[in-house]
Amino acid sequence: MTSPPGGSDTGASTAKPQLLVCARCGTRSEGPQPTWTCSLEHGTRHYFCDSCARENLWAIEGRLDSAWW
Repeated sequence: MTSPPGGSDTGASTAKPQLLVCARCGTRSEGPQPTWTCSLEHGTRHYFCDSCARENLWAIEGRLDSAWW
């Protein structure tokens, strides 16, 4: 065998679902959530739950010039 147990040679996956923590409120979720937002800030990924993402998106839209709408 050329790879460790659970590697691609056996077809099995040892990857565990990533624990996501909202960078704003601390809500925890196991695995990707389709309603969560991921932001890359200074080379670091930050995840935001759907509630915090919704609140943040409103704030961002409020700072944009009307030409961006």
